[in-house]
Amino acid sequence: MFLDFIAGGTAGVAHVSVWHQLPYYDRGVACACPSDAMDLIEAHKWFNLAAMSGDPRGTAARVDIARDMTPREIVEAQRRARDYLRNH
Repeated sequence: MFLDFIAGGTAGVAHVSVWHQLPYYDRGVACACPSDAMDLIEAHKWFNLAAMSGDPRGTAARVDIARDMTPREIVEAQRRARDYLRNH
């Protein structure tokens, strides 16, 4: 399970005003940690973008979190990553 992947198993969701400053990997961690804001599709999207940017942690986290997702959720996360790249 992904939560075993994160050392300590904790990370808070960043305040909205600094969210855009966080690296992709950190955004994925924020979305993957248990909270009201937990969203595995968004987490996979950010880990995918981190991996594409050359962050090896993104590659490992994306593989790990995918184990907790359905194929349909993974497809949606990939679509969101492509949309993000097109728009930013």
